[in-house]
Amino acid sequence: PRHAHLRFLTRESPQRALCFVDPRRFGSWRLGDAWQPERGPCVVSEYQAFRENVLKNLDDRAFDKPICEVLLNQKYFNGIGNYLRAEILFRVKIPPFEKARTVLEALKEQQQERRKKDPSLTLSKKVKLRQENPDLLELCHTVPMEVITAEKQLLDPEHSDNYAAFKSWLRCYLVPGMSCLRDRSGRTIWFQGEPGPMAPKGQRPRKTGKKSPQLKAEPEAPSPEVTPRASKQRRRAAGKPPKSEEKEEEEEEEADRPGKGRARGRRKVAAAPAVPEVPPSVRRSRRTSARRGQGAAPAV
Repeated sequence: PRHAHLRFLTRESPQRALCFVDPRRFGSWRLGDAWQPERGPCVVSEYQAFRENVLKNLDDRAFDKPICEVLLNQKYFNGIGNYLRAEILFRVKIPPFEKARTVLEALKEQQQERRKKDPSLTLSKKVKLRQENPDLLELCHTVPMEVITAEKQLLDPEHSDNYAAFKSWLRCYLVPGMSCLRDRSGRTIWFQGEPGPMAPKGQRPRKTGKKSPQLKAEPEAPSPEVTPRASKQRRRAAGKPPKSEEKEEEEEEEADRPGKGRARGRRKVAAAPAVPEVPPSVRRSRRTSARRGQGAAPAV
């Protein structure tokens, strides 16, 4: 690419390149063996550290936000993106705009109750319970793992049906019948059911899916409730519509009034003459006879 300032070339033939494209040169490259300081443990490869990092920092102000927005915070959910958060919340049946701290504190209490009830559970039994009833943090690990383990079917660009397989794997994200809203960061969240108490004000959830065919109204039976603006637009679309009787009367009254600055559209409308038109020859004869007999002739 044109603005590729860093290139990693493969040794295969034909050769391929992994490029860092940065047209405005705002980025930087640092070689290291760990995540950046602003990123937490990986949800896939460092699950236990990821879980502990979330549960021990619930006092952070970041958890005052809705759970759907917190799931994109890479300081605590390193690796979760837009489609993953929708799938996770859908499976655990949590409204996306529920307060994050409320959701995670309840999860912490449930974990403590499990340990109190049966502290002697073996590892295999614990794994089985997690698989049967996974909580939100466990789904943050298992849902991405589903995509990774099915990589040949979902992410391999050499397979022509990879997107079809990925689309069939989705249960919520971009699925017809689901609702969607924009969060406060401008990202769209997909969900089912109610959005939650912290949903943005002024927005209504939009449902996706095929639009049902609309029946066209017959021209003989127009709707009785027609706004003036809609009526005007219909007349414009029809070409040169006939003017209503009230409009014609208003224009005739306006033409009869003295004054300047008449609208161009009203010049064609004129009041009927008060007296019949008199030919010029008759006018001249009348004036001549009036001068002879009675003096000045009255104006016609």
